Amino acid sequence: MRFRLPLLTTALLAVALTAAPRQDQKAAPQKPDDKAAAKQDAKAVKKEFAGSETCAACHEDISTGFKKNPHSALETNKKRGFDGKACEGCHGPGSVHAETNSAEDIRSPKRMRAAEIDTMCLSCHKNQPTHVGRLQSSHARNAVPCTSCHNMHREGEESSEFQLKRTAGVNKACASCHPDVWAAFQKPNRHKLPEGAMSCTSCHNPHASFMNRNLRLSGGNEPGCFACHGEKRGPFVFEHAPSRNESCATCHEPHGSTNPRMLKRAEIAPLCLECHSNIQAAPPATTVGGIPPAIHDLRSPRYRNCTICHQKIHGSNANGALLR
Repeated sequence: MRFRLPLLTTALLAVALTAAPRQDQKAAPQKPDDKAAAKQDAKAVKKEFAGSETCAACHEDISTGFKKNPHSALETNKKRGFDGKACEGCHGPGSVHAETNSAEDIRSPKRMRAAEIDTMCLSCHKNQPTHVGRLQSSHARNAVPCTSCHNMHREGEESSEFQLKRTAGVNKACASCHPDVWAAFQKPNRHKLPEGAMSCTSCHNPHASFMNRNLRLSGGNEPGCFACHGEKRGPFVFEHAPSRNESCATCHEPHGSTNPRMLKRAEIAPLCLECHSNIQAAPPATTVGGIPPAIHDLRSPRYRNCTICHQKIHGSNANGALLR
């Protein structure tokens, strides 16, 4: 019996040591990895500007291309307060992003809505004459942000052509969204846009306009067509309503037409008859030519070429019927 007691004591001690947890083992949950911990710690710190050199350490290619971009002027311009930190002028303070390397910790247009991108760009560009009505423009209403046309970093030759407002680059950018318009320029009679004699922005203001289809204005509040076609402008004693009150596009197809005068119809008579039909109707649905007596018998070939007599169709200082 005296020999069994020490053996029993030894066995109980061994069982106790085996069941007891080790001192270096902790019951706490598993520690998060270093990246997640750094991200959590960085978020608790107020975002600060990191500087363009910090950005270039990871984004070397973008930094190299950015030096050719007009935005790079912010690097040395102290007026805006982004000297030495031009990247963060658009992307926001980058200190947290530099610590975590997470895209969620930096402002990125790729993850922003169109309206948010426009607001960001207009924080600097809102007072420029061509950008004043940007938020009310057709592009903005259709969720087409500034970055759809403009590359903030200017990477690649194609982007350079557009940024420098070279005709080929501008036309190619517009055609990428408006293929139907580009197809119209392949018709036999057209403005010389495919040849590079002009660009889409010669007639359209892509940012905003008071006119439909973002057309540019000329001479204050007149159609932009008169900037090149001044002889059609007037003022005339006897105006042709489409020229003065509507727009040149009432009769003309500016992108391309099968008519040598770029009219909307292949022949002149069908176009004139859209308004001057000589068909009577109850008010207010009357047409311009519906006031009797109608002196033209449209069955006769002599009345099927209106401009033989009515040559001053844009306006006249001598005859109210716009005769020659």
